[in-house]
Amino acid sequence: MQLKSQVEWALHCCSILAGLPPEGYLATRALAELHGVPKEYLSKALQALSNAGLITGTLGPSGGYRLARPTSDITFLDVVEAVEGSASTFVCTGIRDNNPCATRADIDDCDRGPCAIARVMWQADKAWRDSLRSVRLSDLRDSLERDIPADLWRRTGEWVLARA
Repeated sequence: MQLKSQVEWALHCCSILAGLPPEGYLATRALAELHGVPKEYLSKALQALSNAGLITGTLGPSGGYRLARPTSDITFLDVVEAVEGSASTFVCTGIRDNNPCATRADIDDCDRGPCAIARVMWQADKAWRDSLRSVRLSDLRDSLERDIPADLWRRTGEWVLARA
């Protein structure tokens, strides 16, 4: 499985928006410049976040985006599903029914429940989603503050606030 690059962009944008003052907005142009990604493609990711109610936007010269909810109320899964959708990463197509050795009774027996392969894949999908659901933007911010050199953290914050 490979997620769209827009998932990475959306997570990084949310981490930046998390640092804005409550009344602040940051333009798509500034987010695209900060991350070195095409504004047009980033706009699609931001629109998906907006449609999911994770960020809110405003128009005009001082317009842009900000988080719509507190960082403690937004999980990584919320962001991933906003961009990718919430469908399972595994779709069982019932290929067992194509087995030329299977009788109608065998196929009917298989229809009683998912096979071992589907159960394992759905369990893995659930574990992945549970893991993403357990990490909030507030957790990310704490981690970033520890991981990013203090001077870079300060300069980036100043750069963002100058454009908010």
